[in-house]
Amino acid sequence: MNNALEILKSCDAFLEGHFLLSSGRHSSAYCQMAFLQQHPEKCALVMENVAEQLKDLDVDVIVGPAMGGIVYAYELGRQMGKRAIFTERVDNVMTLKRFAIHPGEKCLIAEDVVTTGISSLETKRVIEEAGGECLGIVCVVDRTKADAPSPIPILASAVKLDLPNYLPEECPICKEGKLPLVHLGSRKMKEQAKQTL
Repeated sequence: MNNALEILKSCDAFLEGHFLLSSGRHSSAYCQMAFLQQHPEKCALVMENVAEQLKDLDVDVIVGPAMGGIVYAYELGRQMGKRAIFTERVDNVMTLKRFAIHPGEKCLIAEDVVTTGISSLETKRVIEEAGGECLGIVCVVDRTKADAPSPIPILASAVKLDLPNYLPEECPICKEGKLPLVHLGSRKMKEQAKQTL
């Protein structure tokens, strides 16, 4: 088994500071997974660990939400010999613009980082509307908390990180006022999503 966290650190994919996560929460650490994607051999090594955990699972399709999940869905599909597709936003709504999921196909959602699992609900909806079955999530980094589990089961991850994250109004880094808040993610925050945190 490889040490996924050491690989992330080796390519500067693990950062420390004051970050706005795509969930709307704040954190002192951030996984900039695009930096891992620059190194296909390291990405493949990290995903070997995930593929090994799934070797006995009956799955048909790996679905990666754009942008973060595309590369990981592809690499996992390659290693497992499964079809890999991605969902994407059209008018800010997650859709299957380019691909099809056939009724009854068993699907895994491949994500880069999961903090709350809320983002994956959109992809689960797309899978189910197409007649597929969502088995769960696989990810490179699982940042979920025991007291706030993902609404979709996480079946495998390369690394589990117990890193604190905070509601904006409870963030001690904000209260300290020394580090600016940095948003490195690509997902547009919707007001209604922020209100559900």
